[in-house]
Amino acid sequence: MTLRLRSAVVLPADPDCSVLRDAVVDIDAHGRIAYCGPADAAPTGADAPTEARTLPGILLPGLINAHAHSPMVLLRGMGGDLPLLRWLREVIWPTEAKLSATDIGVGMTLGSVEMLCRGVTTSAEMYFHPERVAESVLATGARVVLGGPIIDLPGIDWRAMLRTTDRWIDTDGLRFGDGDRVELSYAPHSAYMLPVEALEAIAESAAARGALVQIHVAEAADEDADQRAEHGSVPALLKKVGLLDGRLLAAHAVHLSDSDIALFAANGTGVAHCPGSNAKLASGIARLTDLRAASVAVGLGTDGPASNDDLDLWEEVQLSAMLARLSTQDATAVRAADALLLATRSGADALGRDDIGALETGRWADLVHIDVDDPAFATGLDVPDDQLLANLVWAAGSRKVTDVWVAGEHVVADGEPTRVDRAKAQADVAQAAARLR
Repeated sequence: MTLRLRSAVVLPADPDCSVLRDAVVDIDAHGRIAYCGPADAAPTGADAPTEARTLPGILLPGLINAHAHSPMVLLRGMGGDLPLLRWLREVIWPTEAKLSATDIGVGMTLGSVEMLCRGVTTSAEMYFHPERVAESVLATGARVVLGGPIIDLPGIDWRAMLRTTDRWIDTDGLRFGDGDRVELSYAPHSAYMLPVEALEAIAESAAARGALVQIHVAEAADEDADQRAEHGSVPALLKKVGLLDGRLLAAHAVHLSDSDIALFAANGTGVAHCPGSNAKLASGIARLTDLRAASVAVGLGTDGPASNDDLDLWEEVQLSAMLARLSTQDATAVRAADALLLATRSGADALGRDDIGALETGRWADLVHIDVDDPAFATGLDVPDDQLLANLVWAAGSRKVTDVWVAGEHVVADGEPTRVDRAKAQADVAQAAARLR
């Protein structure tokens, strides 16, 4: 089957954040976009899709959560008034030590459902028992960029964790699942949780396989004092060990100098900006406007649902613009259009992906429909483009997401997931959380 979706407004997430009126998106039999553009210029006759559906609102690409630990829905709200390092050491890590593979699977299922129902089709995940994370995502029909964390702690062998990732990629390849729904990556936790030799070994393994590396970078001012003293900065260390020579996604990247930003720009490093988590934990405000001015690819992340405390990327869209404006005292620093692109096209760029994040021919058909029967759009859709985008970003957010497609498959219909039972997913998490308590 091929499918044509027609809508009053289509936002393809091209570099200009264009607004297309009365437009269509055609999806081929493989789940990729065959055409996106004005309805009156769409293919006709034998070249037209076999089925068509008209939608009343706005179509846009599925949002990309560039940094998450979604199974932590099990830990939501725990230690919510502590600073980062105390929160990790006193609350989160001791509780995570009790998690079973089954716990992580049910946590990821609910996290995936939560994101899909808010229009997030892809998440970059770093969590334990990654095979269970992959199973959950494949069950819900979402998309994931996944790495099992590599960490150096008493009783935990980082070498064994690295070998596990090596073997998985060598066995299953970098991408697998219908519609390439799972991409495997390396996930060293951070420079402060690993010795230099570990970072060097991870760089070598990732380079040999062309894999993405996800790593926490300069999240809190005091987390990496030793690395700063010895190497100048965490980015400088990452350059020294070879991690900047390949695909790298730096999560948080709050405390960066001008030279750090220049290093990222020169090496094509992506950044996952997590304004909500960074604000809640008082970690600071990342230099978003400076990163964008240097042409660093920046995506948006929620971080974990125990540090945010949700997986609604629309809130990060708003916060990224608000905090950038506040920190620079410039109300034009990040426009609504800029913020929307951070969650779509730029998020894909940060992950080094050119097959998601935009409605363009050849990319995967990951789409979101926004219903406009809402006070946010009471002034109508026939308003100037910048006003329409402002109403979507500032007033509507996720609450009117009704339908979601991933690789052309309808995975959310009328606000509910089509593949899994949301109520059961919530009940499973409640049961696991009760045991943890």
